[in-house]
This record gives sequence, structure tokens and C-alpha cells, in this order.
Amino acid sequence: QLLLVESGGGLVQPGGALRLSCAASGFTLDSYAIGWFRQAPGKERAGVSCMSSSGDRTSYADSVKGRFTISRDSAKNTVYLQMNSLKPEDTAVYYCARFRAGRGCTVAASTGVGSWGQGTQVTVSS
Repeated sequence: QLLLVESGGGLVQPGGALRLSCAASGFTLDSYAIGWFRQAPGKERAGVSCMSSSGDRTSYADSVKGRFTISRDSAKNTVYLQMNSLKPEDTAVYYCARFRAGRGCTVAASTGVGSWGQGTQVTVSS
């Protein structure tokens, strides 16, 4: 059974950091592009970051470039999102996403996503 399980969300003050994890089961991460999306209240789900199946290409939304880093541990079949210098506007539910077979990663749209995790809440507030 294909599963994506996120963890690591929580409440953090502006300027703080969090690391989100997405543990995958039922498939091998190395075979698919994988990414992170987020949805803030009243807004559409938007791409944050993604990594190609080979791991040699990453992409970031302009709003998080230089602050967020996506990485992957193939041995643990887990993808991470390190979030530094967090801002109140980063508050959202963060979703792990697996792109469909043969699809490259993109943060521009979610149409290529085949599977979603359940989401983890990130709240940035003082």
C-alpha cells in the first residue's frame, strides 16, 4: 500500500526553523519525483519545493528560495524539508507529494502529482 506520512510540523516563532519529514512506504522514492506543497487558509495549494527522481535536480518557489532545502535519504525512504528563517506567511498545512511515473518535478502546478500525504500543520507566530 502506497503511503506518504508527514511529520515535524508545529508552532515556531518568526525566524525559527523546522524540519519536515515524509516517510514513504509501498514504493521506492528514488523512482519518482517528490515534492512539498502547502495550503494556507483561504488559499489554493501551492508548490514549495521538489526533487527529481534521480535527485540531481531541485526546484523551489521564489518565496522560499534561500530559506528552505529539500533532501532525501534513500536508505530511510524519506524526504525532508528543512525550513529556516520562517515567516508568518509560511503558515500553512504542508503536504508531501509523489509525482506520477515519468513526470518531472515542478512547483508551478500540482497536476502531475499522483499521491498526497495527509499534511502537517506549520504555524509561524510570536
